[in-house]
Amino acid sequence: MKNQGAIVKRCGCLDPVTRRALGKGCLRLPEPDHGSWYFHCSTRNLLGQAERVRRGGYASEAAARRARDEFLVLSREQQAGRSWTVTRWLRYWLSTRTRIRPTTRMHYTRDVERFLIPHIGHLVLGDLTSRQLNAAFTQIAATRNRSGQPQTPCTLRHVHTTLRAALNAAAREGLIVDNPARRVELPAQERPLARLWTENRVAEWEATGERPSVAVWTPVQLAAFLDYVRDDNLFALWWLIALRGLRRGEAAGLRWTEIDLQARQLLIVRQRTTAGYDVHEGPPKSATSHRTIALDRHTVRILRRHAERQRHHRTRRTDGGEVCHDSGYVFTSPDGLPVHPGYLTQRLRLLVDRAGLPPIRLHDLRHGAATLAHTAGADLKTIQHQLGHATIRITADTYTTSLPATQHKAAEATARLVLNAGKPGAEMRRPAGRRDAATRCPTTAERTKPAGDARAAQRRSKTRDQVTPTGRSRRERESR
Repeated sequence: MKNQGAIVKRCGCLDPVTRRALGKGCLRLPEPDHGSWYFHCSTRNLLGQAERVRRGGYASEAAARRARDEFLVLSREQQAGRSWTVTRWLRYWLSTRTRIRPTTRMHYTRDVERFLIPHIGHLVLGDLTSRQLNAAFTQIAATRNRSGQPQTPCTLRHVHTTLRAALNAAAREGLIVDNPARRVELPAQERPLARLWTENRVAEWEATGERPSVAVWTPVQLAAFLDYVRDDNLFALWWLIALRGLRRGEAAGLRWTEIDLQARQLLIVRQRTTAGYDVHEGPPKSATSHRTIALDRHTVRILRRHAERQRHHRTRRTDGGEVCHDSGYVFTSPDGLPVHPGYLTQRLRLLVDRAGLPPIRLHDLRHGAATLAHTAGADLKTIQHQLGHATIRITADTYTTSLPATQHKAAEATARLVLNAGKPGAEMRRPAGRRDAATRCPTTAERTKPAGDARAAQRRSKTRDQVTPTGRSRRERESR
């Protein structure tokens, strides 16, 4: 079978001089227990290109020949599953992801190159098992991140999501029958809840430097920050994110054509995100992120002042011979081009530090906007639409930290509900003589009197009142 490759015997012995593998040139190959059998054959890969396949480790020539014959009758996809390593599939899979966001591609590439290929890249795709994957994730969890700390459960779940997506694609293509990543056990991950910067928490942060992973300001702290940045060129941006809950990319991509100051509303139709330092502009995060956000009158006045300041700045730079673009974006850098999203994160960190307030992230302002709306009386459905969440569960579980004033109000209302219903035990303390006859409870003798005696007394009374043919009742005759 010349067109079906060759069957050869090889070993792992090294040349004592060159230290190179002897392969099939080893003089000990005729020995029965030395070396193992391999087969070589030519096939075509998923792209239709010819490639050579080599598999080995068989105990006999007959076993290698059977394996070759079984391999050649497989479909092209099944052959790739038996011959491709995980590394080859992951890189091929990444090359076919042409419709994903740049940030998603960046995260996929990071997970593949940094975690998956070093730990499971050498394995054969079709032979991959959940036992191997569990061992690999145990090894990944033992590595250190850039801060020198063990990998977090969040990172492990991101890596698992990437692997599961890649193996799902392999299953759809027919390279594997089942996705072993579905049975990987990961450490539990607690959903980070937004913590309020109470006085005690601020004092602990000042003493130890420890801070919550997600923290929001109280209304007093937020008001102090907004008062501090009142003259900042991006004051309107801080206000919009803190009160209306825009995402960073949504604020950076907002254009004046999407704001209707007369109708007091703005539209979210795009966002500017970063992949590394490169900026990519595209649609919002999800379908529900396309939304209309209502604006209060004070916010409208702030946006009007921001537009006027922007026009004066552009005129001043143009008159001075400096370049200033009329890009149409609401928030711009000094040259008139849209502001870089990463600059907003750095700028907020600097302003918060200068204001002397407890630290928060830019995304924490969005958390705070949901908390403020909830405290002001907005229902969860309204807040969900305001933030652009796909489900109300995300809004309820993550973004609505109750402020102490809200909790005290709920506690007072609950207690008042019981107090208004009457004092417990008042009925038992009421004197027995004040009960009327209609509500008087029967005595023990009345409760124990046989029912038959009462019915007999009723029959006797009825008989006495019967009228005789003479027109007199029996009771009247007896009285005479």
